[in-house]
Amino acid sequence: MSNKVHLGHTARKRFGQNFLTDQGVISSIVGAIAPDNDHVMVEIGPGLGALTEPVADMIDNLTVVELDRDLVKRLQYHPILKDKLTIHQGDALQFDFGQLQQAGKKMKVFGNLPYNISTPLMFHLFEFAEQIETMHFMLQKEVVLRLSASPGTKAYGRLTVMAQYYCQVVPVLEVPPTSFTPAPKVDSAVIRLLPYEVKPWPCKNVDVLRHLVTTAFNMRRKTLRNNLKTLLSDEDFETLQIDSSLRPEQISVPQYVAMANMLCDKKD
Repeated sequence: MSNKVHLGHTARKRFGQNFLTDQGVISSIVGAIAPDNDHVMVEIGPGLGALTEPVADMIDNLTVVELDRDLVKRLQYHPILKDKLTIHQGDALQFDFGQLQQAGKKMKVFGNLPYNISTPLMFHLFEFAEQIETMHFMLQKEVVLRLSASPGTKAYGRLTVMAQYYCQVVPVLEVPPTSFTPAPKVDSAVIRLLPYEVKPWPCKNVDVLRHLVTTAFNMRRKTLRNNLKTLLSDEDFETLQIDSSLRPEQISVPQYVAMANMLCDKKD
C-alpha cells in the first residue's frame, strides 16, 4: 500500500473517515454509478477523492458536498480536480439538494457514507427522490442489509419500509475492510437506490406514513395492535385485512401504505 494514498491527510475519527484505496473496487463502483453529462452528478463526502477523480475524469462537471474544511481546501487546490468541481462546503444532512437541479437533468448521487450519518442522510435524500435518477452508496453492510430486507427478517425496519416506498433497492457489491485505509472493523457494501418514477404504492401523505412507521417500530417486540392503538382501531385493521396480532417487521410496505392512507382518510 503506497503512502501517496493518504495525500498527507490523517483520517479523523469524528468524521468517521475510512478512505477507499482498492482500485478494483473503485472501478466497479464507478462502473455502477455510470457517470455522464446528461445528469447532474453529485458526490457526498468526497474525502480524498478515491471516487471523485475517476468520476470527474468521465464528465465535464461534478458537484461535491463536503463537511471537512481541510478536505475542501485540498479539492480547491487539486491540480486535476479544481477545474472540474463545484464545491459546497457544509453538512449534507442540512443541504438543500433541490438547488442543484438543472433544466431537463435529474441527479445521480453517490458517496462513501460514514456510518453515523447514513440513516438520517437517506431519509433526507428521499425528500428529493423525484429529482434523483440513481443513488449509489458505500455503507456498512448491516445498513445495506436493512435497506434491502424482506418482511419477517430481523433487518427489516423503519429504514427498510421508507427506502422501499421511495426506491427500488439493489445490492451491488460487498467490500472487505482491506479495501480501506485505515481498515474499518466492519464489512461494507455498495447499494443502488432507484427512485420510482411512479410509486407502486402511492401514499396520500408521506408525513403520515413516516409517523405511522416510526410508531410501529418503536417497540419491535410488541404487536401491531399494541403499537398503533392510538392510530388505528380493531375495525380499521379488519377493514384493511391486516392481522394486528403480527409484529411490525411482519408487515409489508404496501400494507404500511394502506394503513397510512386510511389515516389520511380519517383525518379528512
